[in-house]
Amino acid sequence: MADFNHRVFAAMKPGGIYFILDHQANPGTLDQIAVLHRIEKAQVIRQVTAAGFKLVAERAFPNRPADDHTRTIFDPAVRGKTDQDALKFVKS
Repeated sequence: MADFNHRVFAAMKPGGIYFILDHQANPGTLDQIAVLHRIEKAQVIRQVTAAGFKLVAERAFPNRPADDHTRTIFDPAVRGKTDQDALKFVKS
């Protein structure tokens, strides 16, 4: 992801917006990203800001309290009903 984020940054003009919407993971699940297809919001922020972007807005969207963050997003019990984070970054 570091290489991808740096390439996006390099391709954008100053003021460009980089928007990420991803499925929420529980804290401490870094080793489960590929299995669950979820990622911690803090991890996304660290990765994207390391490429040079500035976080300008964030929101838990949609907020679905019944989402079990330990299940893969493809599990029928949560598919289409997951908590997600919406993160807006800008290139300064």
